Amino acid sequence: MYGICNLSIVPCRKEPSDKSEMVTQLLFGEHFRVLETQGSWCRIKIAYDNYECWIDKKQFLPIEQHTFDILDSTETFISNELVQIITDNKTGILFPIVIASSLPNFDNGECVVENQSFVYEGAYINGYLPFTKNGIIDIALMYLNTPYLWGGKTPFGIDCSGFTQMVYKLNGIKILRDAFLQAQQGETLSFVEEAEPGDLAFFDNEEGHIVHVGIVMDDNKIIHASGKVRIDGFDHQGIFNNEKGSYSHRLRLLKRIV
Repeated sequence: MYGICNLSIVPCRKEPSDKSEMVTQLLFGEHFRVLETQGSWCRIKIAYDNYECWIDKKQFLPIEQHTFDILDSTETFISNELVQIITDNKTGILFPIVIASSLPNFDNGECVVENQSFVYEGAYINGYLPFTKNGIIDIALMYLNTPYLWGGKTPFGIDCSGFTQMVYKLNGIKILRDAFLQAQQGETLSFVEEAEPGDLAFFDNEEGHIVHVGIVMDDNKIIHASGKVRIDGFDHQGIFNNEKGSYSHRLRLLKRIV
C-alpha cells in the first residue's frame, strides 16, 4: 500500500497514538510506503528520507504503486514564500501549504494525483537545481525566528534537523531526518577554519550523543534552531549564545555535504 499527503501538514508519531510524541511531519505532496496498519494507524516509510513513523489513516490519500514510482522520479517544491495557497479542483477549497512542500506530477500549474487535482500558481523550484552555498544561507534566513518545535519541519515550528533538512531540500540536496543521521553523511572537516558557509556543524551532549545541528555562516556565526531559528557566534568550542553570553552547545564535528 502507498500514500501521499494531501493536507497542509500531518503529524507523524513515534507510536500509533495521538498521545505519542511527534517525531516528524509530512508536508503536502510527500509520498510514502505503508509498512503496516494497526487500528486507525499506519506505520509508513517516507520516500524522501526513508524515515519510519506512524500517521492517522484519515490523513492521507492512498495511491497506486505506479503513481508512487512516478513521484519517486520527479521532485518539485514550492519556494520563495513561506506559505502559499493551493486549490482543490474538485471542491474549489483553498488551503495553505508551506515552503518545501512537494508538488506531485506538477505541470502547467496543476498537480494531478490519482483522481484528485490541485491548482497551484505560486513560485516553485525543481529539486535538482545546481547547489550553491549562497543558496543555502539565503533559504536558511527565510526561517529566521521560526519557533522551535520537536519534530517540526515548517515555518510555524521546526526542530534543528528539520531545519537543516528543509534548507538543503530547497537547494536540491537530500539529507536524512535526524541530526545523528545527518552527521553520518558528507565529508568530515578537521578544523573550524576549514568550514565554509553552508557546511553543517554537529553538537553532542554529556553522553557523547549528537543532539544538535546548525548551518555555518560567514564571520564566525551559525544559524540553528534552538528555542527559535537564530544566529549565534560559533567557534572551535561550539555555539556562543549572544543573549546569554555563554556557550549553549559543544561542538562535536563539522561536515561538508556537497
